[in-house]
Amino acid sequence: MHSASKSWLLLTGFILFYIIYLLFGALVFSSIERPVEDKLRNEMEALKQEFLNQSCVNPASLEHFLVKVLTANKYGVSVLKNSSVSSNWDLASSMFFANTLVTTVGVPFTMLVLTACVQRLMFPLVFAPVGVLQRSGMEPRPATALHFLLLLVLVVLCFFVAPAAVFSTVEVSWSFLDGMYFCFISLCTIGLGDFVPGTQPGQKYRSLYQVSVMAYLFLGLMMMYLLLRSFHKMADLHGLTTFLQLPRCEESDLDEDREPIVENQQEEQTRPYLTEKAASKPLEPGSQPSYNSINKG
Repeated sequence: MHSASKSWLLLTGFILFYIIYLLFGALVFSSIERPVEDKLRNEMEALKQEFLNQSCVNPASLEHFLVKVLTANKYGVSVLKNSSVSSNWDLASSMFFANTLVTTVGVPFTMLVLTACVQRLMFPLVFAPVGVLQRSGMEPRPATALHFLLLLVLVVLCFFVAPAAVFSTVEVSWSFLDGMYFCFISLCTIGLGDFVPGTQPGQKYRSLYQVSVMAYLFLGLMMMYLLLRSFHKMADLHGLTTFLQLPRCEESDLDEDREPIVENQQEEQTRPYLTEKAASKPLEPGSQPSYNSINKG
């Protein structure tokens, strides 16, 4: 099988296994948490009817009622009419919780999938644009700085501003700043949990909405990782890693560049990043295009 075909097949396998992994987690959470939720919901309804049937309320009954209400509310079950969704632990909600858990905590397998995807995006979104800027007459350092600035603007607009506007429209109680705050804490893997999308009562297409948010979180984390790698390589080219005493790209990910998780077609990708002198030399086996091949003079 051709190396490129094997590369895409391996990446597809990673993504499919990741989805199956999330579905398994969703089934586990749903099977454990939903029976408890249903039990609390039934107890709350019976308690409410009992409370309403009493001709007078004594302090002990009121205290017991409030304790039950607060305990149930902790698990997302409210005594108020139409304030709770059908279930907080259906399959879509459980899968959303599992996705949030593994992406914000940084489970190793999630990082493996993200790394594999970012390696496939490095050439079309990083190396190729820098090569185009250099061929247009720009020096290597200004070319990398301009590319990073454009990539940063693209990420901010597509993964912070636009999603924040969508969240502020879909989530009735969220403002635009609330949406920006959610995007920031989610894509920076802080994940405080004080803003959770898809919990509004009577929300239409709630399951589809939660799956869409999951896809956004994964793509957003992938672009943040790509942005960080691009900045690290640009900083190395500009000498900032030496100035700040940070690991250089040659030291930190040389082995990763030479032995990627998902192999790339090397011949076509290396051409834009070689200087005229380097282009006249044969490529060493296993070499990969990187910022290290750009002339730093």
